[in-house]
Amino acid sequence: MKKFWLLFSTMIIAVVLAACGDEGTDDGGGEAEADFEENDYPSTVTIGTASQGGTYYIWGGGLASLLEEHLDVTSNVEVTGGPVHNIQLLDVDDVQLGMVTEGPLYEGYTGEGEWAEQEFTDIRVIFPMYDTPFNWFSLSSTGVESIEDHEGQRVGVGPSGGTPGTYNPIIYDVLGIETGDQVAAGASDMVSQMLDGQLEHIGFSAGLPISAVVEAETQADINIYGIDGENREAVMEELPYFKEFTIPEDTYDSQDADIETVAQFNYGVVQKEANSEFVYDLVKAYHENIDQMINTHNSASEAEDPEVITNNTDYPMHPGAIKYYEEIGVELPEEVYPDEWDGSADSEEEDSE
Repeated sequence: MKKFWLLFSTMIIAVVLAACGDEGTDDGGGEAEADFEENDYPSTVTIGTASQGGTYYIWGGGLASLLEEHLDVTSNVEVTGGPVHNIQLLDVDDVQLGMVTEGPLYEGYTGEGEWAEQEFTDIRVIFPMYDTPFNWFSLSSTGVESIEDHEGQRVGVGPSGGTPGTYNPIIYDVLGIETGDQVAAGASDMVSQMLDGQLEHIGFSAGLPISAVVEAETQADINIYGIDGENREAVMEELPYFKEFTIPEDTYDSQDADIETVAQFNYGVVQKEANSEFVYDLVKAYHENIDQMINTHNSASEAEDPEVITNNTDYPMHPGAIKYYEEIGVELPEEVYPDEWDGSADSEEEDSE
């Protein structure tokens, strides 16, 4: 009888230990593999852009053409508030492909932005885009050629949720400039207000050349300017996702010299649930047909070299994108490999040998 109970007790202990071992086992994908299900390959997607008149909206049309021509995937190009809004829309699957600047990406991923009610940690970078420089322009009749002259003035800051609408007010705060009313509106809307005599100063940021600035200078005399010197240093110290940038003198007809300012980089993004094969196909088509995007907007020339993706050293990338970049020999920083990465590209290569 004692032998029976000894044997029975041993069996119970073995079962308990086995169960505990199963709970602690990471089978390559870890917990991340179990907490979400990858979507099916899409037949249509919605692309989150920004306001009409901005570079994102133009890019959205280019990406839609790329998807339909090379992947046979149709697209809806959605006018949004810009990067902040795109992050929020991606999170609830109202858009499946978005564009973001690094500032909102940082604030959303870490949850440190005033707008971020949560940490948007499921966002994944998939391809590089271009730098977004910040510039301001005023009617020449005002004589204003510096952001410091916006003290007490009514100014256009860009759409709420967009890059300019989010960071122009912060830049004013950092520099201690107390403006008058700040008009939060899209680029085309602000230019229309300027041409109607309702707005004399506008701050905007987008890939160069910004179509709204071109629209304004073809119908009015304007001064275009940025921030430099101590002002620029103060902004970059307070907001580390900004960097120095020079707008070349031949960018706009109204320029007679280079314009020194600040900029943020842009990325194409999806959620981690996006289908890996779709993301791989999209990133491959994007880089192999980058001339098509450059024809859409010249800012895409900044992404002509796939190595530009290594500008991203902080934010997780989608496994489908990682697979493509590894295949073409791009060495990615360790920090961009997400929890759900399982080395699928290496595994597929081994299987095919």
